[in-house]
Amino acid sequence: MRGTFRVPVHPPAPTRPIPFPEEEELDEERFVNRPCFEFDSRLSGAYNDKHCRHCRHYLTPRCPHIDEFLEDVEDLSPE
Repeated sequence: MRGTFRVPVHPPAPTRPIPFPEEEELDEERFVNRPCFEFDSRLSGAYNDKHCRHCRHYLTPRCPHIDEFLEDVEDLSPE
């Protein structure tokens, strides 16, 4: 008689938007509902909130607003 080896099978974790820190909520309106937004289809549909960070061109050379994003990053870098 052969023994069996049982492996528990877990379903994948549910996909849902990750809350961001409150500081970023202040700039929230600046980076939402821009006419150039194209949803990144690699993300779950739960992220389709028209926020720039969920756009398929976010932080790429094809983003027409990349200078604004890079300015925000420069503000955070130590001098």
